[in-house]
Amino acid sequence: MNYAEIKNFDIANGEGVRTTLFVSGCRRGCPGCFNSGAWSFEAGEPFTREVEDAIIESLAPGYVDGLTILGGEPMEPENQAGLVEFVERVRARYPRGCGKTIWCFTGDTLDELMEGGRHRTEVTDRLLACIDILVDGPWVQELYDITLRFHGSSNQRVIDLNATREAAAELGVPLSEAVRLWQDEEVYSTHTM
Repeated sequence: MNYAEIKNFDIANGEGVRTTLFVSGCRRGCPGCFNSGAWSFEAGEPFTREVEDAIIESLAPGYVDGLTILGGEPMEPENQAGLVEFVERVRARYPRGCGKTIWCFTGDTLDELMEGGRHRTEVTDRLLACIDILVDGPWVQELYDITLRFHGSSNQRVIDLNATREAAAELGVPLSEAVRLWQDEEVYSTHTM
């Protein structure tokens, strides 16, 4: 797997200050994509163990709120295979409750990832188990809305996977039937100051 870019001190792709990993490779080709330079699987540099280690260390300071993964498309099968052990390492080093979250942006919906869509692989469940917030759904230029926080088009959802997992367990249903959306701070959700 290659990565197109790593941004430290990112505040645009998830809550708080984050380290953001842009993976290379996406077959969607959404018109208006902000990161078409990462569509090629050969773009950027190899995602090596040394790169993984540097990202994990970048998360250590108390002011860093977590890791965000986007692309490209993290849920392309090749990228899932390249990410799963890394994301499990991040989760082991920074367990839930330590103040570090993992966000992931994908053009797939949670339903597609859970129910046999084209990007469901043998490691999809392992990857989703580590993610706290999943921004799902393809970018749709016609549904672009500048007022949305942490997603660009109104068809996309910001899913709180931890709350979704809890609800699914409580209700005895699949994750896709128990979706709980992430709740933003009121000042942002009302679009007023």
